[in-house]
Amino acid sequence: MRRVMLGAVAFLAAATVAANVSAYDGVDVSDGGSISGDVKYQGDAPAPAKIAVTKDNEVCGKEKTSPDLMVGADKGIQNVVVRITNIQKGKKLTPGTATFDQKNCEYTPHVLAFPAGSTVNILNSDGILHNVHTTSTANPSFNQAQPKFKKQIDAKIEKPEFPIKVQCDAHGWMHAWWISEDHPYYAVTDEKGAFKIADVPPGDYELEFWHETLGKQTQKVSVKAKEDSKVSVQMAKK
Repeated sequence: MRRVMLGAVAFLAAATVAANVSAYDGVDVSDGGSISGDVKYQGDAPAPAKIAVTKDNEVCGKEKTSPDLMVGADKGIQNVVVRITNIQKGKKLTPGTATFDQKNCEYTPHVLAFPAGSTVNILNSDGILHNVHTTSTANPSFNQAQPKFKKQIDAKIEKPEFPIKVQCDAHGWMHAWWISEDHPYYAVTDEKGAFKIADVPPGDYELEFWHETLGKQTQKVSVKAKEDSKVSVQMAKK
């Protein structure tokens, strides 16, 4: 019995050490560089899908463009999450508030990234009944109606999780993604597919690119003090 107890204690101690080694350490960064670039669609991008609106047409309209794959005229892909996966020390992670709106029966933004521990302010700008339903594993899922008189509800996301799916049970076409990060080195591409991650300590890193329909890919990048490292990747449906 004593041997079993000693083994259990040793295992817990090792697990604690491993957790402490892998935990992100927030420090002052005075000589940081940056990573910037773009994500493009490889080949001919498909035309955006159209979705017929079957409910609340006076507010929602008659048709929506699917946000699943938004590709610009220059093939830049919007809403790609770009994140460093192997950073353990850098600028401090500061939880705060993030705004997530329901406007014209669409979630805005479609991909919302924020530091773990932040509070998401969920707005209802439409003045009709909406519903916010998250599917989580690390954080508690919630499913909450938001009637027109309830202009804002708040949800605190304590733990890192990637990704969290959000959907509206009242309007089946409405869906989005939340990204709760344990470090501040991430970005979401804009309408041109561009991104920038600033104040990165000098070093060698692995960048991960995630898109809800195109999947994941990674790329190595080296960052030098007070210099910008350029990265350009292409993604396509597999």
